[in-house]
Amino acid sequence: MSRIGLKPIVIPAGVEVTKNDANTVTVKGPNGTLTQDVNKDITVNIEGSEITLSRPSDDKEHRAMHGLYRALIANMVTGVKDGFKKTLEVNGVGYRVQAQGSKLTMTLGFSHPVIMEAPEGIKVECPSANAIVISGADKQAVGQFAAQVREKRPPEPYKGKGIKYSDEHIRRKEGKAGKK
Repeated sequence: MSRIGLKPIVIPAGVEVTKNDANTVTVKGPNGTLTQDVNKDITVNIEGSEITLSRPSDDKEHRAMHGLYRALIANMVTGVKDGFKKTLEVNGVGYRVQAQGSKLTMTLGFSHPVIMEAPEGIKVECPSANAIVISGADKQAVGQFAAQVREKRPPEPYKGKGIKYSDEHIRRKEGKAGKK
């Protein structure tokens, strides 16, 4: 049995969840509106302030989808209520970032500044010249944009220069001089 799929999702105050005939779940809350198409085999029941999901059989595919859609809907409820955020750190001499509206301008040691446009629904802040905070209601979109920012200059293992997640640990290596 899927332990994740069997857990009910509690709908907090201020969040509205609806399901239509095409098995599309819509979640509205203070941080926006998110929708998710659910496979026709998975049944979504909205009763009072709880959402439960059930599956028709114990097939491997049904078990996998049961837990998947439960997790996706739970993340939607959390996202429209509280939101998600990722914090990145920029390390390196002369490396700096700044946000202007939805544009993120980064100086990363290239001959040109790297400018990235945040997707709709994603908010980018730079509390300091070497920190980036990416936030939004959609967990997948926040994580994807954070990964794209990190991809512009991933951290290297010798000096630790680059863009890394604030909770990420970079395994450091000794240079050639450390061989003696």
